[in-house]
Amino acid sequence: MLQHNVHMKITECPRDAMQGWPHLLNTQDKITYINSLLRVGFDVIDFGSFVSAKAIPQMADTKEVLAGLDLGNTQSQLLAIVANVRGAEEAVAYEAIQYLGFPFSISPTFQLRNTNSTIEESRARVQQIQELCVRHNKTLVVYLSMGFGNPYGDVYNEEILLQWAAEMAGIGVTIVSLADTVGVATPHQVFHALQTVIPQYPQVSFGAHLHCTPYSWRDKLDAAVRAGCQRIDGALKGIGGCPMAQDDLVGNMATENIIAYLQQQQLPLQLNAGALAESLQLASRLFVHPLSSTTHL
Repeated sequence: MLQHNVHMKITECPRDAMQGWPHLLNTQDKITYINSLLRVGFDVIDFGSFVSAKAIPQMADTKEVLAGLDLGNTQSQLLAIVANVRGAEEAVAYEAIQYLGFPFSISPTFQLRNTNSTIEESRARVQQIQELCVRHNKTLVVYLSMGFGNPYGDVYNEEILLQWAAEMAGIGVTIVSLADTVGVATPHQVFHALQTVIPQYPQVSFGAHLHCTPYSWRDKLDAAVRAGCQRIDGALKGIGGCPMAQDDLVGNMATENIIAYLQQQQLPLQLNAGALAESLQLASRLFVHPLSSTTHL
């Protein structure tokens, strides 16, 4: 039974849409696009990352993008992804950034591939970054990536997922997002995992970052909402995914689908419909595949 008075927090992820795009996007185009998203009224904008420019060249201009954002008339808060303590130290220096996101993979192979560290090293990094966030009045969001399985043959079961959710809660992390990095989760998995962790750790706000095909989004989203999830990530038009995961990307959940679903469920949203329409038009112009007139989902 859905609680219709509950506010579902939506994180719009232009960073996730942009980071794996096959050709470099112009800095000013990024600024224009993210400024349009800021006018929509999303709770959080995942706008950029403080990571190695060699690893993710599309994000090399994050500081320049941040400098161009108009934050004077928005309710949205900014999130930046970091992969190590050095990146976190850079990010916390900016007053405009409220959230730091850290991708913590419960797949050992992917953790090495994504952040060049073992799970044990990453656990120590999370502790350091959490302490850094507390000192600088920021909030750490830990993404438990490969949270529903992985393509590498690493051992996966729900106990492993729950173990790491407990670890994050134990060191004071207050926002944990279960991430379906390669889109393998079934609706049953999404529902059961969230239904299990949410009552166990009332001090933690659990979210879902679900990758999907254009045909699998609704059942996964419905499962997350029914389980009591109160934070959902998406990207307009379902663009993006994780470039470190695999070559044939499964896209992000399309934010316009999330909005339509939540409206159907009569869950309260405070979004500017005109600004949303403008952002969708900008996305259609910005994310054009170099070899075709359509985006690659």
